[in-house]
Amino acid sequence: MAKKNTPNKVESIRHKDKRKNIPTEELRDFVAEEENAPKTMLYPRDPSLDPQLVWKGKDEQDSSELAVPVVPIYIQEKIHPQAIIDQLPHIDHSGGQLDLFSDFNGLPAEFSDRVDFYHHEGNWSNRMILGDSLLVMTSLAEKEGLKGKVQTIYIDPPYGIKFGSNWQVSTRKRDVKDGKAEDATRQPEQVRAFRDTWKLGIHSYLAYLRDRLVVARDLLTETGSIFIQIGDENVHLVRCLMDEVFGSENFVSCINFQSMTPLESGHIENVFDYLVWYAKNMPTMKYRNLFRPKEFSGNTELKFCDLGDGRYRELTTAELANLDEFPEKDRLFKRSVLESSGFTASCTFPFEHGGRTFRPRGGKSWRTNQKGMAQLDRLNRLFVLGTKLYFKLYHKDFPYVSMLNGWSDTVAGFGETKTYVVQTHPKIIQRCLLMTTDPGDMVFDPTCGSGTTAYVAEQWGRRWITCDTSRVALALARTRLMAAKYPYYLLADSPDGIKKEAELTGQVPPSHKTEGDIRKGFVYKRVPHVTLKSIANNPDIKEGMTREQIDAAIARHAETETLYDQPYEDNKTVRVTGPFTVESLSPHRTISVEEKKRLAKVGEEGATMKMIGGGQFANVIIENLIKAGVQNTIKNERLKFDRLEVHPGVWIHAEGQYTEKSGQARRVAVCIGPEHGTVGPELVKEAAKEAVLGIGFDLLLVCGFAFDPHVSEEAKRYGKLTVLPVRMNPDLSMGEDLLKKTGAGNLFMVFGEPDVAIKKVKDGKITVEIKGVDVYDPTTGAIRSSSTDDIACWFIDTNYNSESFFVRHAYFTGAEEPYEKLKRALRAEIDEAAWSELYSTTSRPFDPPEKGKIAVKVINHYGDEVLKVFAVGSEK
Repeated sequence: MAKKNTPNKVESIRHKDKRKNIPTEELRDFVAEEENAPKTMLYPRDPSLDPQLVWKGKDEQDSSELAVPVVPIYIQEKIHPQAIIDQLPHIDHSGGQLDLFSDFNGLPAEFSDRVDFYHHEGNWSNRMILGDSLLVMTSLAEKEGLKGKVQTIYIDPPYGIKFGSNWQVSTRKRDVKDGKAEDATRQPEQVRAFRDTWKLGIHSYLAYLRDRLVVARDLLTETGSIFIQIGDENVHLVRCLMDEVFGSENFVSCINFQSMTPLESGHIENVFDYLVWYAKNMPTMKYRNLFRPKEFSGNTELKFCDLGDGRYRELTTAELANLDEFPEKDRLFKRSVLESSGFTASCTFPFEHGGRTFRPRGGKSWRTNQKGMAQLDRLNRLFVLGTKLYFKLYHKDFPYVSMLNGWSDTVAGFGETKTYVVQTHPKIIQRCLLMTTDPGDMVFDPTCGSGTTAYVAEQWGRRWITCDTSRVALALARTRLMAAKYPYYLLADSPDGIKKEAELTGQVPPSHKTEGDIRKGFVYKRVPHVTLKSIANNPDIKEGMTREQIDAAIARHAETETLYDQPYEDNKTVRVTGPFTVESLSPHRTISVEEKKRLAKVGEEGATMKMIGGGQFANVIIENLIKAGVQNTIKNERLKFDRLEVHPGVWIHAEGQYTEKSGQARRVAVCIGPEHGTVGPELVKEAAKEAVLGIGFDLLLVCGFAFDPHVSEEAKRYGKLTVLPVRMNPDLSMGEDLLKKTGAGNLFMVFGEPDVAIKKVKDGKITVEIKGVDVYDPTTGAIRSSSTDDIACWFIDTNYNSESFFVRHAYFTGAEEPYEKLKRALRAEIDEAAWSELYSTTSRPFDPPEKGKIAVKVINHYGDEVLKVFAVGSEK
């Protein structure tokens, strides 16, 4: 009879910690004016510290304090992967399905309290933030009170001045070639990094890094650590920079790890990168020792074999060369000196062994007293080599060794498909976190990339926050974490954990109530560490005991070492990522009411240009709009301007006219978004309000390099005024040279929206189908739909409350199948058809929303997002 598969449980870790209630994108209008208007945080410079690196521009930087605006962070999505998996059909819910979404927030019941941001707390959720790390860290520290709360920071900055490594332009294209124009970044935040941050090469690099280290130091706890992953090009400079910010007295180690295999290039190969490790405060630094098994191969000290009758022999040269093949490994030992490092009168005496008398040499003492020496002798733990008496230290006494600062086992496969051009081996980050944090501690990575730090922190029960300027990076990281599968480690604060702990210690388990508190840690494997002391002072060893009894007595009194990288697992439970949010910095510049009035009064081009980052940039955009017009994705469908001129408005920067195919003339207004940022709904709203004043315009073009997902919703709300988000080719911000190199033809593209169909099916349920992306024909005003090829994934909030977007359904239509590992782990619970639905353009049927609305978010392979809200039925 075939063995029946036992269904696996699906669990995730919930942290009992709280986090400040911060605004969601939907509730940004409720942010108090004093919160929304950015204050400036000043970080003092201290040029008196010595020695210091000197670079171009440093004196000017040191002449004033580091000033960073304290801006809000907004929640864009709330994601609970366990809830998404639990909604799949055919999973066992016999115990009753929890409403995991309602448990997500833990926020006050009253709406007035929910919008009183920063003054209330909600349940902890991990965080993925789009934005510059300097602004993100300052906001976390100053607005959310996380100063002094982060246990470990892991930073993986660009290694040198070859910046292709950070610029993966699509989730589908991991092969990035440095210096190739087509691989240059097309994201405004990273364009800014290229043009501003790196314009002086290594000088700008050091200034960039120092600013972020200064702010990072404020986030760390007094027991905290910071790691910087760096290559050999700049490791020496980074070490000096860390001395300046953290103090040379807080240097811990420079770990070298092998990151690649030799390529036989004809000269010495550079195959190692480095982890520069500093403590916030060395005397109080948290440290957990990691161990690895001792290797037999190459262990030249392990050259003696106990013959079992009091005699021993030395191994032959051939045996030493092949210790892995030695048949009696438990009999192998090495010599250990019997003299202590100091002098103790009670441990200084002559001792007889084998008919010879031995005394401690050099004014030292024995490591134990007379009774202890006699016990060692009786147990055949002493031997003579030449004229000295030694202690036998067997390999089996402690077959482990502490981790050192050279790691050569960090090259081989990842265990999962590499998705990002610079993806760090998880083992490297794992060791850093296990050495410096405990479960429940907070980890921060300001260089998210593919999300490896978040992935590792989640695996080991640490809270995490990560950020990046790249939307592609966050799109990859989001997918990776939503589909991740982890081992389920036994919690010390759980019935199974207490039972296992009692089994290991031989003690009666306590009967107190458990709460599943991750801060109490996991149940770890541990190994006895037999030392001279645990044998010499052992009270349980008596005359006449067998070898097995003696070994058991020694093990009982031996110290134990905890293997923090080897917690016990429950193989019947599958663990997925816990709740996390996707967030972003404020996507537009906030200006005061007075500044708005002043700009409105000044009818000059210069005043308008100030708003958007400089007249030169605006002139370039307007000139290219006149030449190129506005294109959609269909050939020969282009809006051509009859005229286009600078307009002295606050939000409208150009106005003109175009003619439709029918011959009808239309007035058009143009709003130009920020040169290095994202266009948000607030900008669209202000521009639209200005566009409908007076005679008014027929069409408003809102031009931007990147758009907030809510922009498409804002663009619907202005009656007869047609509002079109227009994506500008980022080549426009990178100068004429690059524009010529890339041969950019379509400089302005109408922003496509997903073509969504909502259908009612049996049992009163509804489904959502993504048919493609709507394409607007600017020459006729007609809208058509194109294919779904460019869609990487799409999400549905099936009960949208207009306060926050919960990812209740998730579908991945790209080429990859991120849920493959979970599918194998849960094959007994969820059938093949249910898994295939996760890669569909048609959703699973779901109940009509209680709130009367659903929201659909579509994300393409470049990380661009669009959100659409639909009324479905009526509110209950």
